[in-house]
Amino acid sequence: MEILERIEDQISATGLPLFGITLAAVPCPDTPVILTLHWHAFIKERCAESEQAEPVSYTPVPSSALQVNERWRDLLAVDRAAMEAAWELGAWDVSRAERPGCLRPGAPSGEALECLQAFGAFPFGVNGNQVVVADAPDADELVQLAAARGYLLWIFRPVSGGIWADYADDATLSATGRRRPPCPHTPIPPACDRSRRTVYRFGVPLSAGAQPDF
Repeated sequence: MEILERIEDQISATGLPLFGITLAAVPCPDTPVILTLHWHAFIKERCAESEQAEPVSYTPVPSSALQVNERWRDLLAVDRAAMEAAWELGAWDVSRAERPGCLRPGAPSGEALECLQAFGAFPFGVNGNQVVVADAPDADELVQLAAARGYLLWIFRPVSGGIWADYADDATLSATGRRRPPCPHTPIPPACDRSRRTVYRFGVPLSAGAQPDF
């Protein structure tokens, strides 16, 4: 899956730094996955249409939710794609959450909101501003599937193209905040039978004395 390529295309197109990246999928083969890029940038609101005018407020740039339509037969293919993207972009780790469907009896009401957020379908704005700009025509159907069948959510914070370069205490990174492919870690098959969190750790502290392999 071309997750890394889609991320790099968006970074190149916007020129904005990333705070984090999420990838959401339902456990049903050949369904689209939703890639959401969370930007660390602000839109300056001015009283006058002039660059010299002082900003009166700052509005966060909305996250970008993109639908990826590549075919896949096994969730491990999505797992590998997320790991490869996170590895090459210098993320410290990847967290994979397995979440049950929120339509089950007794499910907390907050799970429905988390499901919508995962698939870029944030139901309301904040202070009148958009939280997510989505290019995901099948998001509603995916949310319905996720609510019934559960879903998986991958989360990572890139150093390359992100805001974390000044805080990266990681001996595995090159000077550009990247790592050379392929990712050496082996995916752990998800069970999709209950709420579960799996963390793939990539980073090694500089204080550990590891020698980076660039």
